[in-house]
Amino acid sequence: MERETIIVLDFGGQYNQLIARRVREMNVYCEVHPYTISLDKLKAMDPKGIIFTGGPNSVYEKGAPSVERELLESGIPILGICYGAQLISYVLGGNVEAASAREYGKVKLEVVDPESRLMTGVKKESTCWMSHTDYVQKMPEDFKATAVTKTCPTAAFENEEMKLYGVQFHPEVLHSEEGNKILSNFVFNVVGCKGDWKMDEFVEESIKKLQEKIGNKKVLCALSGGVDSSVAAVLIGKAVGKQLTCIFVDHGLMRKDEGDQVEEIFSKDYDLNFIRVNAQQRFYDKLAGVTDPETKRKIIGEEFIRVFEEEAKKIGSVDFLVQGTIYPDVIESGLGDSAVIKSHHNVGGLPDYVDFKEIIEPLRDLFKDEVRKVGLELGLPKELVFRQPFPGPGLAVRIIGEVTEERVKILQAADAIFREEIAAAALDTDINQYFAVLTNTKSVGVMGDGRTYDFTLALRAVTTIDFMTAEFAQIPWNILGHISSRIVNEVRHINRVVYDITNKPPATIEWE
Repeated sequence: MERETIIVLDFGGQYNQLIARRVREMNVYCEVHPYTISLDKLKAMDPKGIIFTGGPNSVYEKGAPSVERELLESGIPILGICYGAQLISYVLGGNVEAASAREYGKVKLEVVDPESRLMTGVKKESTCWMSHTDYVQKMPEDFKATAVTKTCPTAAFENEEMKLYGVQFHPEVLHSEEGNKILSNFVFNVVGCKGDWKMDEFVEESIKKLQEKIGNKKVLCALSGGVDSSVAAVLIGKAVGKQLTCIFVDHGLMRKDEGDQVEEIFSKDYDLNFIRVNAQQRFYDKLAGVTDPETKRKIIGEEFIRVFEEEAKKIGSVDFLVQGTIYPDVIESGLGDSAVIKSHHNVGGLPDYVDFKEIIEPLRDLFKDEVRKVGLELGLPKELVFRQPFPGPGLAVRIIGEVTEERVKILQAADAIFREEIAAAALDTDINQYFAVLTNTKSVGVMGDGRTYDFTLALRAVTTIDFMTAEFAQIPWNILGHISSRIVNEVRHINRVVYDITNKPPATIEWE
């Protein structure tokens, strides 16, 4: 089946991934490419429609990102957002100027042409999210305005005959009340997409392609137990079975019982070769006395490579190496056809000389939420598919200061209680990430009739759309109180629990 595709051309906007995700949520396949892509290459992709992103430049500045006029006259439907809208106007002879008053934040949008295909069914007045210094002062010939704001007479404009549409605001962000409707109008009313890109078909199609590519050759996968590598492994396992060998390096820095859960799932439920390497003590020995977070990361990454190499040598030559690369990795590595091996999220760089001929990245076209859908389609258990985001070095960077086996066990126990109670309160689907941090701070406490001098545990929970910014989750006090009570009563060496109420920015989500 031929896949209909929308291309997002990136002009340096901060929301490029978000635009693509919004389109994908409509069951339409969408890719992000840099604006520098050649016209021939772009046309060869046969896009049904194109979306220009926003960007930090002014279109009239020397050397500002631009496109060839030929693209705008190609007949391919194009939607320009913010900078992208200004660019359409500028290239076709319109006038773009610095606005007398910069619009930033929530602004009232008024639709002035409800007959516009882009504005069909959009409320006459709604809130939109503006972020611009420049505006289209004069539209090109044969364009008309379809929406305005108090200070922007060209908040939305179009030339229906040329299939060119521009919006000065950002419909992709949640703050734009009718944003999804406007994007949907472009994808379906203007472009004419069917919306038939579904995960079950992706799985079926991927298995078939993998079988054709791999044939009867051998495949090796470094399995971390995280969502991406697990889904990638199962997808390839479904395609080629015992031709796949998964090496799971248990570094002793996972959450409580996770190593056993990974082994149970992959050794019992799937017909592939699963090897678990219990290297816990090896990692603890290497981390002894180390307190700097970057040094911890490097040690863990390096040691993972050494263990993986040792096991891979026992297997001998393999034809393919599997990586759980997902689409944000591809975008963030420069939007091009990435020739470099992505850093495995549990590694920090796979070994250069493991004997393989080619890399397979079965999930490289998918966003994280889509990877989860594939996991469910493949029958992976929900607890693995919806596992909380977890840093590559594991609990080592959630223990402030030195990492020891004892401290790991303390944190595992406390973190398990936190996650258990959040799930019991039915908050696990509302909070995007939540975990415990074992601080290096000790304080005086009283337990029973005795004085204690033990660790302070910090709880962290955030809500976020894209993990680029985040707000601390407002967990009810009674639930936090119950969690605190359980932790200090059930986990030895913790006598104080604090809750982190810092947003990102200024803080990061993780502590180290």
